[in-house]
Amino acid sequence: MAERLIVIGGDAAGMSAAAQARRRRGTDDLEIVAFERGHFTSYSACGIPYWISGLVTDREQLVTRSPRTHREDFGIDVRLRHEVVGIDLVRREVVVHDLSGGVEVRERFDTLMYAAGAVPKKPAWARTDAAGVFGVQTLDDGSALRGWLDADPQPRRAVVVGGGYIGVEMAEALVRRGLSVTLIERGEQPMSTVDPDMARLVTAAMRGLGVDIRTGVQVTSLSERDGRVCEVVTDHGSIPTDLVILGLGVSPNTELAAAAGLPLGPTGGIRVDRRMRVSGVPGVWAAGDCVETLHKVSGLPVHVPLGTHANKQGRVAGINIGGGYATFGGVIGTAVVKVCDLEVGRTGLREREARMAGFEFVSVIVESTSRAGYYPGARQMTVKLIAERPSGRLLGAQIVGWSEAAKRIDTLAVALWNEMTVDDMTALDLGYAPPYAPVWDPVLVAARKAVDALAR
Repeated sequence: MAERLIVIGGDAAGMSAAAQARRRRGTDDLEIVAFERGHFTSYSACGIPYWISGLVTDREQLVTRSPRTHREDFGIDVRLRHEVVGIDLVRREVVVHDLSGGVEVRERFDTLMYAAGAVPKKPAWARTDAAGVFGVQTLDDGSALRGWLDADPQPRRAVVVGGGYIGVEMAEALVRRGLSVTLIERGEQPMSTVDPDMARLVTAAMRGLGVDIRTGVQVTSLSERDGRVCEVVTDHGSIPTDLVILGLGVSPNTELAAAAGLPLGPTGGIRVDRRMRVSGVPGVWAAGDCVETLHKVSGLPVHVPLGTHANKQGRVAGINIGGGYATFGGVIGTAVVKVCDLEVGRTGLREREARMAGFEFVSVIVESTSRAGYYPGARQMTVKLIAERPSGRLLGAQIVGWSEAAKRIDTLAVALWNEMTVDDMTALDLGYAPPYAPVWDPVLVAARKAVDALAR
């Protein structure tokens, strides 16, 4: 009998692991069954806001590999609309609920890949049966929202609750569709993934697009009329609306794992080693938004739910399941986002995180341009660096700018990953031509300013 791999979750981490295991093991040697509770596999959840806005015209453009592709090209038995509801580690079985047929079955496994992703944070006030309240976590969520936007009567007003990546992207998407949009953030700023001085630039750009941003506001309840949401009630008054988007962040989807006795770390994610093996549980692997991982700068466990990490972690797990050897080196929190025409990038630690990790540091901000100042199309760019005192090691970086800004964060991420000092960075041999950069690239200008700040 062939060894049997069961995969829980049919998106980035799970299907990357399945595909890598298949490449290393023949169909006669390894049977792979993947259970996915939704209607899609291997899709870009990050692309949903662009489909909602109309920039991406077809939902299928977001699907990288369909269930048919997985079945025909990789020999993976993908079962959609099947939710794993129990794991029996003693009997080496999973309990699976067929959401379409309504029956439950038990399926044996020799090896288990847990890739259940993350679940949206949903406070008590958001648990309502009123129509018009949406999360944007999965492609099924996006399809439901798109249907609501296209149906009659078409909504004219929207409230987005939460100012993280999804919140700001969805606010822009809805403005592009012609809705009047209010964004509510209970903190002091949207985009808490960057420091307040950088977030102010994002806030100004969003307000310039027409988004009504209200910070320091807490939602207390939702009101409905005729079964549809009609009002968001806050501690600062009520806001009429036809649509509510929940962008309150996510938590690791580990309820099933915890019930089975899989170990969880302090972030709530599953604890895994560098090969993505679940700690202390033979034959069980985990990857993606359901696990915690090591932050290479702070040395602390973190939960950073991004598709880039999920795909890499799934690949590592699959190589190891298939008999190879691979490790996942951790994360440094690199991310980019488009907000209106503004580009925002960040990597490493923010000031608050650096303090919490016990670092002494300096931080500097420089204003520069994306191209030579005389070249047409040059736009402003703001770069912030955080460097350890007295070593000068780069701890974090943030960039906000209008064009050619966000991808410069990759240069800083490479420097951070390789533990470079800001003094090292001043000598980086970066490309220069007037259409692409000033003679002193903004990254180099910021590094020089950080060296000067350390000298003081």
